[in-house]
Amino acid sequence: MSIKVENITKYYGDQKALNKVSFSVNKGEIVGFLGPNGAGKSTMMKILTTYISTFEGKASVNEFSVVDDKMKVQKSVGYLPEHNPLYLDMYVREYLAFNAGVYKVGKSQIEKAIKETGLSSEAHKKIEQLSKGYRQRVGLANALLHNPDVLILDEPTTGLDPNQLLEIRGLIKTVAKEGGKTVLLSTHIMQEVEAICDRVIILNKGNLVYDKSISETIKDQSLETLFTELTIQK
Repeated sequence: MSIKVENITKYYGDQKALNKVSFSVNKGEIVGFLGPNGAGKSTMMKILTTYISTFEGKASVNEFSVVDDKMKVQKSVGYLPEHNPLYLDMYVREYLAFNAGVYKVGKSQIEKAIKETGLSSEAHKKIEQLSKGYRQRVGLANALLHNPDVLILDEPTTGLDPNQLLEIRGLIKTVAKEGGKTVLLSTHIMQEVEAICDRVIILNKGNLVYDKSISETIKDQSLETLFTELTIQK
């Protein structure tokens, strides 16, 4: 089991962001993690990446507790947050080398990540010179540097044009399937989930309201229709 979440509840003051959420993700699965704004997706991802450590319930990655085994979880996870934090004045290879030093991985891993994410032709440029699509590739390369078993990607295609969107989608699918990685991917683009995910989990107002395979999900109706029915404000 790559990810296991048991009865996670999280409050921000008096506001309940997550309400007894439970799910698990098997090794090698690509799971679409959906919900409207404020549903609790980013909060759950921050819990799984150890950025948030105060909550009720249990969560583990690669059977390591996100509370008791933080360092082991961090070594197991590659995380691309919604707002991709990059040092724009650094060169691509320089930025990746800087982070490789944090992870204590060698130069070969830097070159592998550059190749995997299609950055070879851009690696000599400053990050500020790159398009949004290539900046996302840098963020993904950074998440892959330490060869993690699990990728947690928060809105990785937000703001991309149609061509860039297709490229990043294909890249995520290739990296996941060829590298045997587990992926938890949040997005607002239903076609994206249908194109690259094996399974879909939907949150609404902090509650888990749906968890099924993509093939089962789209057998009778479109994912977009289902999402609207489950999350429409009443």
